[in-house]
Amino acid sequence: MPRVIVITEHRSTGDQGAVLLDEQVHSIHLDTEHSAGQFIQRLGWAISDAEEVERSRAVSRADVAAPELARAA
Repeated sequence: MPRVIVITEHRSTGDQGAVLLDEQVHSIHLDTEHSAGQFIQRLGWAISDAEEVERSRAVSRADVAAPELARAA
């Protein structure tokens, strides 16, 4: 079965990435404007959520790195 999967990017070996969308899709999901719109909406939400997760991870890494950099200076 065809699937659409949206995951966050893997940043390290132990990081599996967060799965934000894992959905079986069929051509019927694009047959009507209504069903296609719903599918695109779910895809858009998953992409936005993945971006937010990745931004949060970047901020967390920066917060951890800042004290280490200050000690090194």
